[in-house]
Amino acid sequence: MLIEQLQRVWHDEIPISKGMGIRIESFTDDTLIARAALAPNINVHGTAFAGSLYAIAALTGWGATWLQLEQRALSASIVIAAGAIDYDKPIADDIVARCRFDAASHATAWTELARNGKCRFPLECELGANDVVAARFRGDYAVRLKAATSAPASA
Repeated sequence: MLIEQLQRVWHDEIPISKGMGIRIESFTDDTLIARAALAPNINVHGTAFAGSLYAIAALTGWGATWLQLEQRALSASIVIAAGAIDYDKPIADDIVARCRFDAASHATAWTELARNGKCRFPLECELGANDVVAARFRGDYAVRLKAATSAPASA
């Protein structure tokens, strides 16, 4: 299943995600929901550390992009090219990140990816706890298709 693969990618290739306790809760209707325990992400005030919130949101957007590419059988490198977050309220419980990748709104980016082998997907993620949105993240995810490997020509 794709979300199990993504969870392995996060923990194996982005080790901090494991230390932060980030896990995928669900992926439905192009929306990825990730959750992280408060304890490994706590600050001196007993609420979620701002840097952890940024990392969780950035990773959730990255994961939403990865899932879209995997669903299309596209092998690509994904990096966050730009990101910004607004913190509205403290989070004092498990952290929930929600990112919707609306494929239709990214039609131009998909066309650019097919034509040039690279593009950017702007995404927004909401962070919160107990159904209360406490922060909003905006990130641009740069995608570059990996070169297809071909079999060597026979001599």
